[in-house]
Amino acid sequence: MAVSPTPKLTPVKPTPLSTHPAQVALAAFAGLTAPCAVAYSGGADSTALLHAACAIWPGQVSAIHVNHGLQAAADQFERNCAAVCAQLNVPLHVVKVNARHEAGESPEDAARKARYSGLADAARALGVSQVLLGQHADDQVETILLALSRGAGLAGLSAMPAVFERAGVQFCRPLLDVSGASLRDWLTQAGHAFVDDPSNTDERFTRNRIRARLLPALADAFPQFRQTFARSASHAAQAQVLLDEVAAQDLLHVGSPPAIKALQALSRPRQANVLRHWLLVYHQARPSTAQLAQLLDQVAACTTRGHQIHLKMANGHVLRAVSHLQWLSPI
Repeated sequence: MAVSPTPKLTPVKPTPLSTHPAQVALAAFAGLTAPCAVAYSGGADSTALLHAACAIWPGQVSAIHVNHGLQAAADQFERNCAAVCAQLNVPLHVVKVNARHEAGESPEDAARKARYSGLADAARALGVSQVLLGQHADDQVETILLALSRGAGLAGLSAMPAVFERAGVQFCRPLLDVSGASLRDWLTQAGHAFVDDPSNTDERFTRNRIRARLLPALADAFPQFRQTFARSASHAAQAQVLLDEVAAQDLLHVGSPPAIKALQALSRPRQANVLRHWLLVYHQARPSTAQLAQLLDQVAACTTRGHQIHLKMANGHVLRAVSHLQWLSPI
């Protein structure tokens, strides 16, 4: 049952595996081990995931709740999570983070960075190596559509990986093949309480507009869109892996920092690929498409000893240092 902000707690009922979509997904997800932790917000997705994990690994699951402090009801959400965890006999670790965004940073990006940092810290404190995340198939489609709207390349179109590592902790998304509606339907039928976060319907946020307006239209026009979008994201992810491998090999040839003559011997697409790789891997810089195109133009024009390069690139600069490119970090 969806509630806001205080859930009505009901006794936990054993549920047949075949009717529990999150439990089916967890059982089929390779590489999961216990003990583990669930990132638990109190919402429908993480609530279904928490119930599923407890059913599969009783007594070996912890919950981590991140309190961003961005909403008036944040403390109430925390109390709701504590009540559900007490009912399930699951240890709850609460992390309070500062998710205020800096100038030029989106609120969503700031909150996401703070959340993952807090989850990783909590996991290490709990002594667990895996944290389970509740993002599902609808979240994956929203991510792909956001990437398309921004003109993203293969890395963006790959959407959310099922498994990734941050700060020494492995994060897993076992529900990426499960629709949000099926999770909510199961919770309602089983009588399990969850909280509806009012910010999820605030259409000032692009993701919420996609959820409210585009997903229903896609479901009407292309009923299998979740599966086909996921397949496209998987193809993009595979292609990105290949590009990364080529970039790593090319970087061995051009060097780090890259030699200009060696770069000029490559095709323009491979120059772009290896420079993007160099900037990201060695300097954590993500240049815009326009910035990278300008750098490629300058590399092509660099045919005389006196030709200078000094370009703004992401949060720093790339300049010519005799025969090589050089990264200049922001002050």
